[in-house]
Amino acid sequence: MQRERGDTLPFFLPIPMTDTATVFNQHVAARPASGTSLAPPPIQHVCVVGGGTAGWMTALMLATSAYGPRLKVSVLESPQVGIIGVGEGSTPWLRGFFDGLGIEESEWMPACNATYKAGITFEGWSTRPGFERYFHPFASMLDNMTMHPFVDNVHARLDGADVYAHPDRFFVAAALARQGRGPRARADFPFDVWYGYHFDATLLGQFLARKAVERGVRHLQRHVHRVQLNEAGDIASLLLDDGQALSADFFIDCTGFSSLLIGEALGTPFIPFAENLFNDAAIAMPTPLDGPIPSQTVSTALRHGWAWKIPLTTRCGNGYVYSSAHCSADEAETELRRHLGLLDADVPARHLKMRVGRMTQIWNRNCVAVGLSQGFIEPLEATALLFVQRTAAAFVNALEQGNLGPAARQRFNDEMATRFENTRDYIVAHYKTNSRTDTEYWRANADNMQLSDSLEGVLMTWLSRKPLAAGLKAGRFGAGYPIVSWYALLAGMGIFPDASEMRPPTPHEARHRLDAVDDFVARSARNFPDHRDLLAHIPPRVGDKTLQIYLW
Repeated sequence: MQRERGDTLPFFLPIPMTDTATVFNQHVAARPASGTSLAPPPIQHVCVVGGGTAGWMTALMLATSAYGPRLKVSVLESPQVGIIGVGEGSTPWLRGFFDGLGIEESEWMPACNATYKAGITFEGWSTRPGFERYFHPFASMLDNMTMHPFVDNVHARLDGADVYAHPDRFFVAAALARQGRGPRARADFPFDVWYGYHFDATLLGQFLARKAVERGVRHLQRHVHRVQLNEAGDIASLLLDDGQALSADFFIDCTGFSSLLIGEALGTPFIPFAENLFNDAAIAMPTPLDGPIPSQTVSTALRHGWAWKIPLTTRCGNGYVYSSAHCSADEAETELRRHLGLLDADVPARHLKMRVGRMTQIWNRNCVAVGLSQGFIEPLEATALLFVQRTAAAFVNALEQGNLGPAARQRFNDEMATRFENTRDYIVAHYKTNSRTDTEYWRANADNMQLSDSLEGVLMTWLSRKPLAAGLKAGRFGAGYPIVSWYALLAGMGIFPDASEMRPPTPHEARHRLDAVDDFVARSARNFPDHRDLLAHIPPRVGDKTLQIYLW
């Protein structure tokens, strides 16, 4: 069938799966745990300062590098410093991390009270009629059958045709979330879904610690009293609270927002993102979980930020991410308690401050920052662990290539900076496109013109009613997120002409039968089990289907 104006791209665009994290996972999975490289490691001892999920994930990646036990890896964990542990959701990339290490979901998920995540529902970000909520799906092979009608309808609606263009109707993951189904299909169903997880962050850190120690990582429980530099300005050793000095060739800073090594000791400048990401504080509160276990995160817009709801097997994790410039901590806590129906309940609230932005150099001298010490983009799309995974994988890749010199360091820093900027663009787009007017917070976000050229390119292309695919594929704008994510966001927020400007569609614009789409999505969803049942009988992933997704 001849395709018209807004949908004239007859090619398939794959979701980018081969980033550094994926390369690392494939590399680990393809070699014995003892390592196969015969060359000596360019450094002998790496000290990871700080535990938690970031520290232990990094230590595991280092311990399973090609050098095996010839690379000494130590984790220095202070018994005086607590773990923030707010982020209890992940992107689908975490699946590759565990697969690469040969750790089954049936082992780690019960140990961490983990559940499956098919995507995120955004509630109340838009006030446009019919678009008050939408679901950001993780992709599925099955979406190849429904992406065409969705995109065609989006562009017809952008042209003023009154056709259905809300994303939730077109994606299997949205149906799974609505029905409380888990995103792992029956063994005889040949189509995979890209999924993430929810988990208890503290328990995950403890699980990874056990695995790392089993694989030869040395665990030291000491507090760093002072960082000692050599004459060249590199980190020479760490003076501990018992008076001993711990030396290493290379250091990984996983000390959280304090950035004890990369920031305090090496004086690396920090770039704040406050000009277009206003949120700088959060409150966390648990609530009981009764009944079915949802397979989605819910992000609900409140007066000065948004509230998260994350289902675990034993409880719900809840919280409020807000701007302290627009409301006080007490006001935010009251609003969260009202939202949760806990105004009079004796449930403790945990208040946290967030430093949103990134270091100018994530690798500086003989130190790489991983986790909150390297930077943080607020938890709206659960990217914190993704940055941990990608950063650690990129460093392991450089280490295995035997090149830790200035050129490798510059490539690493350039790559990480680009990843931060690309992720920031997608997060900022949520705030920029909101249509709430009830508080100064939301009005300021909508009016904010501090946008990158890349994000302006996405929004201008959309508003000019042109397809996004060519610009995304060419890297002119919107890199870092696949087409399905951008279309789900912009269509889900209802960024279309007003209903009063709509006209009846032409026969070509109305050519897609939505009853056929509904039937296909419904029949596909029936191949996925109830989420609670899936969690009670998690099947092995050995020999699992390889996910290859093409979204037009």
